[in-house]
Amino acid sequence: MKKIAILVGSLRKQSYSLMTANALKAMAPSSIALDIVDIGHLPLYNQDFDAASPDSYDAFRKQIASYDGYIFVTPEHNRSFPAALKNALDVGSRPWGQNIWSGKPGGVVSTSIGGLGGFGANHHLRQVLAFLNVQVLQQPEAYIGNTMAVFDSDGNVVDEGAKGSLSRFIEAYAAWVDKLS
Repeated sequence: MKKIAILVGSLRKQSYSLMTANALKAMAPSSIALDIVDIGHLPLYNQDFDAASPDSYDAFRKQIASYDGYIFVTPEHNRSFPAALKNALDVGSRPWGQNIWSGKPGGVVSTSIGGLGGFGANHHLRQVLAFLNVQVLQQPEAYIGNTMAVFDSDGNVVDEGAKGSLSRFIEAYAAWVDKLS
């Protein structure tokens, strides 16, 4: 069984991105085990820390390096992904030459209360992940739009279309992890 970290771009306790991450965990095939990794405690990346990292950076890097792959679930903020997620990517890719993300399978799921499902965030995140050498699953793409209608008040997926999209994504991602192993 492969260990997969899920990084959620939204720090809000009841975020639709977190609900999406939990739905993916529930749908995951037995070949992968998904863990949601907290990124909200990381201080903003500062190159001055490359010489002497905060303990939170060291613990995060060690934790992330222990995973076999990554799924990034992100909302869209101003046609991009949130600063907290960018910060986590920066912390994990520094100091220069010590990129812990490199070469591992990745997947991107974007969420939005709007109809486009976070298209801009999804593609902007993919651009950054390409530079970090994350081997991102290309198809199926996963955009979960109109999230206010996708989940009930308990965070359960009630929209059959979204449920099907998430199921197809997690099955394809598990196969992608297996292929790259």
